[in-house]
Amino acid sequence: MTIEEYKERVEKANSIVFFGGAGVSTESGIPDFRSVDGLYNQKYKYPPETMLSAEFFASHTAEFFRFYFDKMIYTDAAPNAAHIKLAEWERMGKLKAVVTQNIDGLHQKAGSQTVYELHGSVHRNTCIRCGKKFGLDEVLKQSPSVPRCECGGVIKPDVVLYGEGLPERTVVKAIEAIAAADMLIVGGTSLAVYPAAGFIRYYNGSPDNFIVINKTVIPGFKNQLNGALGELL
Repeated sequence: MTIEEYKERVEKANSIVFFGGAGVSTESGIPDFRSVDGLYNQKYKYPPETMLSAEFFASHTAEFFRFYFDKMIYTDAAPNAAHIKLAEWERMGKLKAVVTQNIDGLHQKAGSQTVYELHGSVHRNTCIRCGKKFGLDEVLKQSPSVPRCECGGVIKPDVVLYGEGLPERTVVKAIEAIAAADMLIVGGTSLAVYPAAGFIRYYNGSPDNFIVINKTVIPGFKNQLNGALGELL
């Protein structure tokens, strides 16, 4: 499809939902996972998938946090053009929700209000012993050590690790939003991570309004634009 066709469809849409992945935040300086320079192509003692698992968190807690603080936290990252445009569409009433696989909180920082974080957020943390809640700044004060609550319990990031289920309420809300959309824009994701990637099947709108924006081509999808997300949105 052409840029002109895409923009025309966006102009006519009244209930857009954006479904995004790691590629949304690369322009903010946060690396993605599966590209050539992505996290999964870097060398560590253990594979990133192992270090970001619930089992590894439980059995190698100190090593988990060394990796987590080093590679998953980007306090200096700022919203880019994509985040800002989506927040603008929401204020205009065109965008009804952002469904994101990212944990960086940049959509909210840009001003988006209705954001469904399928994989949680680094900005929310919970003591696994007493349940007390902590913000990111409080946790970072203890970096690179294992962060602990006053009760002595480990403070776990509220991010979904491998081996954990997605937050049920967030999943329900995300599916409801996608099902009610008259346009679904999928951006910055390879659609390789399940079950999250499977949510796009709940879209009931016109196939012509199912748009994929990604730097690389994703096989099997008709309406694709390839390039920088911030410029194309």
